[in-house]
This record gives sequence, structure tokens and C-alpha cells, in this order.
Amino acid sequence: MLDGASSPLFQIVPFVLILGIFYFIILLPTKRKQQKVDEFQKNLKVNDRIITTSGIYGTITRLGEQTIQVQIADKIRIEVARAAIGGYQGQPAVVDPVPNNS
Repeated sequence: MLDGASSPLFQIVPFVLILGIFYFIILLPTKRKQQKVDEFQKNLKVNDRIITTSGIYGTITRLGEQTIQVQIADKIRIEVARAAIGGYQGQPAVVDPVPNNS
């Protein structure tokens, strides 16, 4: 007589369930958020009023492949990584801000 509890199939089922739960609770939302961030960064335009992940407010003056030039005051422009753009001014952040270690 075969004991159903010792079958290899029954030993694998808990692991498959754990992997499924892990995928739907952690990986899927992370993937969706990353797609939203990628879409946001792809649609940036000159003259967009933005805020960086470090909290610098400015207006986009030039777009590059990996960097963006941002005017933060009269005649003051800085070059920042495209990934450092956190969102539009006055709207919720699209990219998570840099954590404060204090």
C-alpha cells in the first residue's frame, strides 16, 4: 500500500505554493511599479517641472540618453541622472525618494 503523504508530489506542493505567494505578493507589484517608473522617465519633456529623488526642484532644460539638465535657479543648471528624477512638482512621487539615514 502506498502512503499518500510520502509521495514526492505532496512534498513539492508546499514549495510551489510558497513560490506562488511570493510571486504575487512581492515580485508582481515590484514589476508593475518598475514599468510605471520606466514609462514616466521615457515621457519626460523639456520644460517639465520636476523634483529629484534627493529633493531638488527644477525645470528640465535638456534631455540626454542617461542624463537630464535641470535649471534650479536663474542661470544655474545641473546635470542629473535620468533615474534621479522622482516625479513632477506638486504630484505624488513616481520614484521612491533616497532614504534618509539620520
